[in-house]
Amino acid sequence: MTAVPPLPAPDADFHAPCTACGADLRFAPGQTVLVCDHCGNRQEITARFPGPWKQARTGIEEMDLARGLADDLPAASLEQHRTTSCPNCGAVVEFPGAEHAAECPFCATPVVIGTGQVRLIKPQALVPFEIPEQAAREALGRWLKSRWFAPNGLSDYARRGRRLTGVYTPFWTFDAATESAYAGQRGDAYYVARTVTVNGQRRTEQERRVRWSPVRGRVARVFDDVLVPAGRSHDAGRMRALEPWGLGALQPYRPDWLAGFLAEGYTVALADGHDRAREIMAGVIAGDVRAAIGGDEQRVERIDTRHSAETFKHVLLPVWTAAYRFRGRSYACVINGQTGRVAGERPYSPWKIAGAVALALIALALVAWLQAR
Repeated sequence: MTAVPPLPAPDADFHAPCTACGADLRFAPGQTVLVCDHCGNRQEITARFPGPWKQARTGIEEMDLARGLADDLPAASLEQHRTTSCPNCGAVVEFPGAEHAAECPFCATPVVIGTGQVRLIKPQALVPFEIPEQAAREALGRWLKSRWFAPNGLSDYARRGRRLTGVYTPFWTFDAATESAYAGQRGDAYYVARTVTVNGQRRTEQERRVRWSPVRGRVARVFDDVLVPAGRSHDAGRMRALEPWGLGALQPYRPDWLAGFLAEGYTVALADGHDRAREIMAGVIAGDVRAAIGGDEQRVERIDTRHSAETFKHVLLPVWTAAYRFRGRSYACVINGQTGRVAGERPYSPWKIAGAVALALIALALVAWLQAR
């Protein structure tokens, strides 16, 4: 029986050495191998870990939420991280190896890597990168070209200006069973005929009215993997624009997946993430209540929800980042490393905007002239 090499200690920098030349390997997106850029050697991840890698969701541990909120998790659930906080955007990034200076992958600000460590909740799972860098770069180029009023040459500049950086981005997921008692009113529409006079002519119209009746009841729902961003490197709207994520592809966390990539440390506390998850659940429950009330209109007066069987996970999702400077300003774009979906910011060309305004004014003037003839 072949012995399986042990995982590195939680507080150690992870390196995957090539069996042929000893250089560091990197994970190849969309594949199940680690690749050596030095000699070209390829090593299957399954050679280090037994069992089928595509057996999604097996071996992924759900954490008890009450213990997590009470800071009472077992020591095995925590690990040391060597992280650096960006002075510009506030992102907390874990840099591998012995690097001491680098650029923030989210805003291109130079950062000096400290030697301190912080103890964080260990990731339980991650979605491996599926989109290679070249495919992500092409998706970014198409996205930039499709932007209205972008300066000429922006897409070419952004694509050739720098390599994309692959970053595993932190998220919280929350599970809960909910039961909600509600009270409100059901509105059923009916119509009454009435006679009106318009321009001296009498005619009959149907007037819509609503008959309201009080209602009470209960609804129940089980929530699975309510997803909440756990980093602050991007605004919430930009991260929502990368959705949907295929969480069915989650794999139990192991350092091999991170070879050649960076990992962002979470900066949204578990309690804050839980509050946001409760807000998301409340919106879904409100929709369930309106559906249960039925009728043509609903008035929801009260919803009292009880949560039980609450668990959470710290997961990492793959994001390609493109931070670039254009004419003295920093811009950032992100690409979903699983689907290739793009979101971000870009500069505007004042000349193109001015030209569009001028054309609009000319068109309005032409319409006015034609109507005056």
